[in-house]
Amino acid sequence: MDTATTPLNLPIAPSAAPPRPALFAIVPGLLLTATIAATGFALHALPGVGTFSPMILAIVMGIAFHNLVGTPARAKPGVTFSLRRILRFAIILLGLQLTAQQVVEVGPKGLGVIVLTLVATFVFTKWFGKLLGVDRKLAELIAAGTSICGASAVIATNTVTNAHDEDVAYAVACVTVFGSIAMFGYPLLPGVLHLSPHAFGLWAGASIHEIAQVVAATFQDGKSAGDFGTIAKLSRVTLLAPVVISLGFLARTRAGSPAHRQPARTPIPWFVLGFVALVGLNSVVSVPAALKFPIVTLTTFLLSMALAAMGLETDIRKLRAKGLRPLLLGLAAFVFIAAFSLALVKMTT
Repeated sequence: MDTATTPLNLPIAPSAAPPRPALFAIVPGLLLTATIAATGFALHALPGVGTFSPMILAIVMGIAFHNLVGTPARAKPGVTFSLRRILRFAIILLGLQLTAQQVVEVGPKGLGVIVLTLVATFVFTKWFGKLLGVDRKLAELIAAGTSICGASAVIATNTVTNAHDEDVAYAVACVTVFGSIAMFGYPLLPGVLHLSPHAFGLWAGASIHEIAQVVAATFQDGKSAGDFGTIAKLSRVTLLAPVVISLGFLARTRAGSPAHRQPARTPIPWFVLGFVALVGLNSVVSVPAALKFPIVTLTTFLLSMALAAMGLETDIRKLRAKGLRPLLLGLAAFVFIAAFSLALVKMTT
């Protein structure tokens, strides 16, 4: 085959195909994660499945798809985009569901119960994880998910922990299993434990993993318990920002020490400041009721996309290889947060 030449008889290299714009590269993966998230929403509406949030359903379907069908190579850029950019944007939007006034309504004693429970549970889980020989990063994710707000806290914390996807999936599984047990078990206990609706709402809000699980559990004891439990839980969620930022600085300190020298700097989760900013905005500017539901739905949908992406990168063989020790850690953390917060509630109410 003849080769084209210039007037000086120099060969002309064949022109390479122009690279696809980055936007087009992420489309297949975005469509895949969005489809899984939409399916999670549809399943959530079915009787008997509504106890599980769309986020939990999304990660389960993502894991199933990846391990039974396989995540297409052309979808990888979009899956990564969902796992990183969309996740961060969704966490920022979470700020529009919270206000400073809600924290005030909990009161100094209630806030003290929530903060002490969070700190004690996080420290206990990290300590007991080390005792069990659970990987430090996985223990940190289980600690965050148990002490703050379930799956959302796990994936937010992983922006600074940088654990493997299998660790994230395992941590999400732990908080889902034990949060579901709490959701069904707590409503049986107010009479046995002699808890008023206010005390029961505070206990549930300070110790149950997911917001939806708190709502489902507390409203079974009446509107008063449900309203206060929801406010207490949302107040607990506001602590996500200082916890993740603190972990980010600790990770940078650890990375910079001679014993843990790393070539790349551990990022500080600046997106959490966006979360704080929207909490502040929502505290001074009243968001119309007509906009609140779409915002909450959009936030949940974007978080579901992020968890679907997590599932699409999770190898179940690696998950199985983690063994039962992390599950035991999740159980211990669940028992600890329930008992510790109940003791504080009894002391303060």
